[in-house]
Amino acid sequence: MDPIDIGIYVSLGLLVMVVLGMRVAFAAALAGLIGLIWIFWDKRDYDWAQLGWAITVATKTAGQVPHSKVASQALSLIPTFILIGYLAYYAGLTRALFEAAKRWIAWVPGGLAVSTVFATAGFAAVSGASVATSAVFARIAIPEMVENNYNKKFAAGVVAAAGTLASLIPPSAILVIYAIIVEQDVGKLLLAGFIPGAFSALIYTLIIIGIAVVFKSVGPPITGFTWRQRFASLPPALPIVAVVVIIIFFVYNPFGDAWGTPTEGGAIGAFIVFLMAVWRGMRWPELKSALLETAKLTVMIFTIIWGVLIYVRFLGFADLPGAFSDWITSLEMSPMLILICILLAYAVLGMFMDAIGMLLLTLPVVYPAVMALNGGETVTAEASTFGMSGTMCAIWFGILVVKMAEFCLITPPIGLNCFVVAGVRDDLSVQDVFKGVTPFFIADGITIALLVAFPMIVLWLPMMAAG
Repeated sequence: MDPIDIGIYVSLGLLVMVVLGMRVAFAAALAGLIGLIWIFWDKRDYDWAQLGWAITVATKTAGQVPHSKVASQALSLIPTFILIGYLAYYAGLTRALFEAAKRWIAWVPGGLAVSTVFATAGFAAVSGASVATSAVFARIAIPEMVENNYNKKFAAGVVAAAGTLASLIPPSAILVIYAIIVEQDVGKLLLAGFIPGAFSALIYTLIIIGIAVVFKSVGPPITGFTWRQRFASLPPALPIVAVVVIIIFFVYNPFGDAWGTPTEGGAIGAFIVFLMAVWRGMRWPELKSALLETAKLTVMIFTIIWGVLIYVRFLGFADLPGAFSDWITSLEMSPMLILICILLAYAVLGMFMDAIGMLLLTLPVVYPAVMALNGGETVTAEASTFGMSGTMCAIWFGILVVKMAEFCLITPPIGLNCFVVAGVRDDLSVQDVFKGVTPFFIADGITIALLVAFPMIVLWLPMMAAG
């Protein structure tokens, strides 16, 4: 049998397992192992005497993946960035950030909701986990908004949507995973997420203000803070600002050479937040909780990576990515229209899969096709289809798919952030959160359309860093 046919059958089997409820990590690992056995046995003409040999070779091939791929320095970014977020939460730094945003911004229509978006964006800049961000602000921001007569469903929707910013604003775990899968520079991808992340937060803010102006009972403004109170709220939030500055200078120093690698920046940022947390009174129970939560989330992410990379190894033997690229480039359609169709496919797929699993499963096939549409990974900007070099196209596409992953975090029926918010709040159902998050579908649609139409929103900082 042709290896491509084997790749298609195994991939369909993987989708069936995921739809039936099997975890992506285990479904991908099982599909990859079965596919490798099938490929090797097919080479021996399905000789039953050779089945044991095929199983042995496939098992050894699959067994090399976890260590060889995950023992990467770039992946050490993930636990350090997650640890920064949990340390900041248990030290009370997130509440200080929200309080500062509230005192400075709450006077506008929907001010507390806007404050939540800005505080979440600030927290996202030190934590790469959307789920953790949503859980933290569900405890902090929703009670404050409900106490000030905000619509409870709307308040929950704001937190669920704003939590997605952690997927895009560096340090982003998903961007790190994307960079490793497609073999691109982690620092440039993290740098590329700053402006689109801030842009997304701005679009959310405009949507909130518009809703609050039209429906005045949804989110009344909060006034009464003096200038003394506003300035007094800034020092407690400075540690997070300091960590953001450190990470920026380690990724890209606008005044000269970078101070170090993103990995070193994440480690130093975690150490600084740890010192500030101890100084603010964090004790062993809080530190233990932060370490355990970091370990749980890290293990979950790494398990997904292990499982999916076994499937990716099988795809390489089946040559399915190359076949898909050839098919995509042979379509008699505009390359931009094909790209939009791919993004829409992500929106549909994300309704049934978690963001990290979705990207890990699809990128090995979709990424080569997008690069082929642009003219190849080594193409120059002048000779390319989308008007950008292969490297810049990889960065642009990375931000687009991560933004689609953000969108999928709030779409039913799987929208993970909505489940997290509902799980933290006993007085809210998942249906309530999905209703509250509906306006932000429009905001995300506008953001994605603008990022597609104006790639320089994504590429300006990476191009500046490249000189």
